[in-house]
Amino acid sequence: MRSGRFLLAAAGLILAVAAPAKAEEELTLCWAAWDPANALVELSRDFTAETGIGMNFEFVPWTNFADRFLNELNSGGQLCDLMIGDSQWIGGSATYGHYVRLNDFFTAEGISMDDFLPATVYAYSTWPKGSPNYYALPAMGDALGWVYRRDWFDRPELRAEFSATYGRDLEPPETWTQLREIATFFQGREIDGKTVYGAAIYTERGSEGITMGVTSVLYPWGFQYENPDQPYDMDGYVNSPAAVEALEFYRALYECCTPPGHSDAYMVANLDAYRSGQVAMQMNWFAFFPGIVKDETVGGDVSGFFVNPRHTIEASVLGGQGISVVSYSDKQDLALQYIQWFAQPEVQAKWWALGGYSCHRSVLEDPGFVDTAPFAADFLRAMSGVKDFWQEPTYAELLQSMQAHVHAYVVAGEGTAQEALDSLVEDWTFTFEDDGKL
Repeated sequence: MRSGRFLLAAAGLILAVAAPAKAEEELTLCWAAWDPANALVELSRDFTAETGIGMNFEFVPWTNFADRFLNELNSGGQLCDLMIGDSQWIGGSATYGHYVRLNDFFTAEGISMDDFLPATVYAYSTWPKGSPNYYALPAMGDALGWVYRRDWFDRPELRAEFSATYGRDLEPPETWTQLREIATFFQGREIDGKTVYGAAIYTERGSEGITMGVTSVLYPWGFQYENPDQPYDMDGYVNSPAAVEALEFYRALYECCTPPGHSDAYMVANLDAYRSGQVAMQMNWFAFFPGIVKDETVGGDVSGFFVNPRHTIEASVLGGQGISVVSYSDKQDLALQYIQWFAQPEVQAKWWALGGYSCHRSVLEDPGFVDTAPFAADFLRAMSGVKDFWQEPTYAELLQSMQAHVHAYVVAGEGTAQEALDSLVEDWTFTFEDDGKL
């Protein structure tokens, strides 16, 4: 959702960055403080060089990102001319008039949404969903993936023991059953004189963490938010037998195979567990994988990557964001110039090269793309089957309900999976009734 994502910024990330030289005209772009934001600062120097328009950046740590910028939008603030907002914001921002509708601009400038990966257009740009009404340009593609200790998987003695136990080679898992077997195999094992554990998964309660983790299992089990023939009809879908089984699986994975105390973990906690050598595998957003590759401890050949495992289907949790023009800005004409510049194929290619995640098909469908990074092929595979959380204007209430119910079941061990999902349907039904959707 967004890698979307409430995360402690890594040390050294930018919180606010001024244009390198004073320009007569300037824009302020608002986003989260993380590695891709640093890449965007570097990329945007070219925009200033070409147009003479200076760029200021307001980057806020993920822990405060939603509160800070949703408050800015809801108050009609003029701090941000451009906003890279979470995918879930698109519904509310379109409905309440926070973002400029870009259709006429796209037509005038010859910007075609067909040039971007369809899943990213659907998730980051459109409201109502799937309609040809665009409120953002796909900016930062992302999905939930996995990192594993390739060096441990390659050890002959471990491979021999695993093969004797499970009757197959110790390789990156393709299914959730295989992942749990691998996590069980490593749980409590001693490697290089240190006790290690199976997997770092999302369990965080306060923002969106455990929802992102749980849906990484729900989606491959075929989970649907609603009846495809009757919007907002959720009973029998959200709480289906398959959904119950998936939620039970996630709780079992948490109980069997996570590090001690991993009960309120999201992105940073998983990164820390992996980089410190505690776990054989971690779930996390692809946006962090360039940092893994460069890490002095776990980079290079030490780590490998794989897509979210399948069950009945293959599916991944969507992250990433679109870039929008804020309707309260008095520099909309300049902001649109930035959108036009950013949409160019050559700019999108450099965006990927610097560490951003382009959504442009000219970049992603280039025959050489899969060789540009050790995780590039997995990123393409993940993005071909992504699903996102509700993007309704009431998404925050919907998210809070899911966080509460699944955390109580998975981490606190309260009640049953069926009861958790039944209660979730009740809460969501009330929210949609209150919003006039039911």
